[in-house]
Amino acid sequence: MSFWGRYVPVAERRANARKGMKKLLKKGKEAQPVALDGKTIARSFWGKGWCDHLESFSDFENRLPRGRTYVRNGSVCHLEILPGHIEAVVSGSSLYKISIGIEKLKPAVWKAIKKKCSGQIGSILELLQGKLSSQVMGIVTDRKDGLFPKPGEIDLKCSCPDWAVMCKHVAAVLYGVGNRLDSRPDLLFLLRDVDAQELISAEMALPAAAAHVATDALAADKLGNIFGVDVEIETKAKPALHTKPKKQSRAVAKPAKPAKPLKKGKEKRTEKRTLATPAVRPPRPAKRTTSRKKPTKSTTTSAPRRRKPPSASG
Repeated sequence: MSFWGRYVPVAERRANARKGMKKLLKKGKEAQPVALDGKTIARSFWGKGWCDHLESFSDFENRLPRGRTYVRNGSVCHLEILPGHIEAVVSGSSLYKISIGIEKLKPAVWKAIKKKCSGQIGSILELLQGKLSSQVMGIVTDRKDGLFPKPGEIDLKCSCPDWAVMCKHVAAVLYGVGNRLDSRPDLLFLLRDVDAQELISAEMALPAAAAHVATDALAADKLGNIFGVDVEIETKAKPALHTKPKKQSRAVAKPAKPAKPLKKGKEKRTEKRTLATPAVRPPRPAKRTTSRKKPTKSTTTSAPRRRKPPSASG
């Protein structure tokens, strides 16, 4: 009986991997296998940076290559990256569960990385695509103070009977992480529990309104060059800086000046005048057209006056 156990052919390993994926689906868990395009494990800046970083340490240099064959022949049937944790299932002589713990990036290290990269990364697309300057690349891939974990920050566990801390199944998973970062570089920031947006320079990011105006100006410039005319762009006028808004003039009725007190004699006269003369004069009566006739003396004789009776003395 061999000490290393029976050699498992590639076809049998792939069949075991398919069985393992079916078991995961039955448990309600979505299988995420690692499938390489050819023999190259990692092609992008982040994927190659991950693999090169782990191979640069003597603890991993001689053990990692054992997993290359496993990851290339499709033995990693499930790999999931979580904050500070990696879960995987690898097919060997049977199915083995791998659990890899990654310490979260220390706040002081993350703060130092942000400070060094300040003003040098313009967009999240530029960051994730790895289109960075050599200086920024050196900062994020630094062995001591970069984004990639050091051997002392990695805790490895596998359910296989191999006594080695890093068995070929664990090595296959670590290479599988490098392949996964080719298509999902944001998973590295998730694994280290940091926000990639914090690396973007605030000075270089334009607001949405300013970017819209700049796009319109560029389009107008192109139209002007093609047709040989000047194209004007309507933009909303912005108020001038450091100017106080003009106060609106409001018509305020001034209070009437109090009348001067009249003397006693004048006060009585004014009262009489106001009572005698009405505010509105009545209309004059229309003139009569008929002529008045003077009364004529009557011809009738008036009654005779009574005479006084004669007195007794006369």
